[in-house]
Amino acid sequence: MTTTRRARIELGHGDITRMAVDAVVNAANSSLLGGGGVDGAIHRAGGPTILAECRELRAGRLRDGLPTGQAVATGAGDLPARWVIHTVGPVYERTGGAEATGGTGGTGGGALLAGCYRNSLAVADELGARTVAFPLISAGAYGWPREDAIRTALGTLAGIDTEVESATLLLFDAATLSLAEQCLAEIRPR
Repeated sequence: MTTTRRARIELGHGDITRMAVDAVVNAANSSLLGGGGVDGAIHRAGGPTILAECRELRAGRLRDGLPTGQAVATGAGDLPARWVIHTVGPVYERTGGAEATGGTGGTGGGALLAGCYRNSLAVADELGARTVAFPLISAGAYGWPREDAIRTALGTLAGIDTEVESATLLLFDAATLSLAEQCLAEIRPR
């Protein structure tokens, strides 16, 4: 059966570790072993089960780590969600006026960032998740410009056929939420 439904996009401001959804997306690093920002918060709040499952993935099919733009799921440990979908966003760099990503060189970071959302939804579909909460991937320590990160997130989520019913983009502050509301109004059909 081919899916022809689009997820309802919602915006919010809050702590992703407290979201009672089927799956939360983790802006992970390629090691999958925890870090700062959203990644560290999810690992701390979710407890040791998440790290143990990530270590199993690293010992098995992801020996070299999770590639940028790809996604993989684990259980959610102590989080109110059922699953954590880990994805690695690209690092934003300005080189000669062109965007680039650490480790890939050249341009194409926007496609990798969109891939984080697209592949996370694909994993959510495989899991049977109906509600998914996303952070604004790469917009923190990875330096992606907020407006571009928001437009990439919303444009990608709005354009993908999925069984996910609700995709919530959680923003880190009121100003970013306001910007996301403006961007969402521009892409929603009138």
